[in-house]
Amino acid sequence: MQARASITDVARLAGVSTGTVSNVLNHADRVRPATLAKVTRAIEALDYQPNANARTLAAGSSRLTGLILPDLGNSFFVDVARGAEAAAEEAGHVLMIAHSDGRLEREQRYLKAFDEERASGVLLGLNDDDHFTALLGSLGRRLPTVSVNLSVPSALSCSVSADNEHGAYLATCHLAGLGRQRLAFVGGPLGLRPIRHRAAGFDRAVKEHAIEHVRTVDPAGVSRADGWSAGQELADDARAGRIDGIVASTDLLAVGVVQALQMAGVAIPGDIAIVGYDNNQATWNSPVAITTVQQPGEAIGRVAMRLLLKEIADGSTHAHETAILEPTLVVRASTVG
Repeated sequence: MQARASITDVARLAGVSTGTVSNVLNHADRVRPATLAKVTRAIEALDYQPNANARTLAAGSSRLTGLILPDLGNSFFVDVARGAEAAAEEAGHVLMIAHSDGRLEREQRYLKAFDEERASGVLLGLNDDDHFTALLGSLGRRLPTVSVNLSVPSALSCSVSADNEHGAYLATCHLAGLGRQRLAFVGGPLGLRPIRHRAAGFDRAVKEHAIEHVRTVDPAGVSRADGWSAGQELADDARAGRIDGIVASTDLLAVGVVQALQMAGVAIPGDIAIVGYDNNQATWNSPVAITTVQQPGEAIGRVAMRLLLKEIADGSTHAHETAILEPTLVVRASTVG
């Protein structure tokens, strides 16, 4: 088997130093056109394949970018990953995805691993302000990072998120427009900033439309099982007509609520109209197609990756940016039968 050509072989054939070959590979803009052409011909003639690890060390970073996501069971985050991967591929970067399950220790471990691999930058998909603060302070060097799904001060980092308050406001206004006047909000852990913002959007619309806000239920989590428990808690009010509309802070909660209320003999949307949030694929298995607020997941991923690549290119001169994208309402049978 013929031995692979080395950087020394390329330098010898081109009649230049190995340092010049390295510059052609890593900093071609610094090389004179005639020398660049000569080295390029030698590389092609020898079918030279640069060592990726050596190039990473020479350049100080690689074309590897990382994406840490809290829940790959949520199709919103899958959409974010698709958008980020498409933008990375267009720029010649490779995206590596890590699933943290929303656990800080896993987020820290993955961030450290990306740093050790000399990743050029990392997208942090988070729901929690404390996690972002802890992660930002856990690295010895300033690894370019963009916060995804969590808007943070531009003094700290670039960030891309959807306007969660506006999304819940749209959902609540939709119910008001249908004549629903006795509403409940099914939230979740208020330690999660998106949940707090969705609750604020609900409250704003309730006041604006002079709607009677009957109940708020804050389950321990945002899963289907948590929604089932919330639905059971609301069943008596729904049967008695004391509530006629529900805004749930996630689609998984909405699915659980729908199932619990139907088991209790409540007609949807006849007796009660329900709106979820996220346009999660899990709603496709719901016994009633659920009206929801769709977050622009792929757009969030694309914008986040472009901001990350801009920071990598800008270096120390980079000015952080904050992007907040608009959600949209998707109307289905849970509100309009």
